[in-house]
Amino acid sequence: MNNRKGLRDILEKFRSGELGLDDALQSLAEFHYLDLGCAKLDTHREFRVGYPEVIFSQGKTAQQVVTIMKAMLERGSNILATRAGKEQFEAVREFCPEAVFNPVAGTITVKKSHAPQPETYIAVVTAGTSDLPVAEEAAVTAELFDNRVERVVDVGVAGIHRLFDNLGVIRGARVVIAVAGMEGALPGIIGGLVDKPVIAVPTSIGYGASFHGLAALLTMLNSCASGVCVVNIDNGYGAGYAASIINRL
Repeated sequence: MNNRKGLRDILEKFRSGELGLDDALQSLAEFHYLDLGCAKLDTHREFRVGYPEVIFSQGKTAQQVVTIMKAMLERGSNILATRAGKEQFEAVREFCPEAVFNPVAGTITVKKSHAPQPETYIAVVTAGTSDLPVAEEAAVTAELFDNRVERVVDVGVAGIHRLFDNLGVIRGARVVIAVAGMEGALPGIIGGLVDKPVIAVPTSIGYGASFHGLAALLTMLNSCASGVCVVNIDNGYGAGYAASIINRL
């Protein structure tokens, strides 16, 4: 992992005399977290849990995102910024041309290192096309963490034959992310058809009585299918992160 390499580099530089005691202690202090003024970057997170900190961009200015991202790039981290807009991306691209913006997912990614990819894959399944932004956030997250992702789009219960036509891909996955708004029935149906864990993601898509995703959330929490777990409304990132952990066990 990048942070383990960073710790080894500090120790080796100290042993060789390239770093004095004061500089080595300062580097070790910054190894845990770095105070950037607008944020305290958790530089120890990758060492602690296996994945680097992710930037939640909503509510942050473009300059704040740039400040955080520059500090992460200096440490060689892979970068994922979620809920990002075009203005933030344009500011990032000025100093990091290799940054990639996914306008559907609202993500900015920079890939600096690769881990071995598991032979297994994650299936990301959406009930409707309107659920794609949340589903893409999950897929981009999983892909940044070196997982193969298979996407199955628009197979909701209003035309359930579409789901049956794609069961081969879904059943072949090690873990399934099922994304649905409206009444949120899709994850429960998938849970009754596969022998793999299903991560249900309610979205805020739907008419008035869907209560901005609350109806879908409650349906998923009350699913009678075993093996279904639920993340928060519109939390594609959380689903992609959890699926990556499962796929890489």
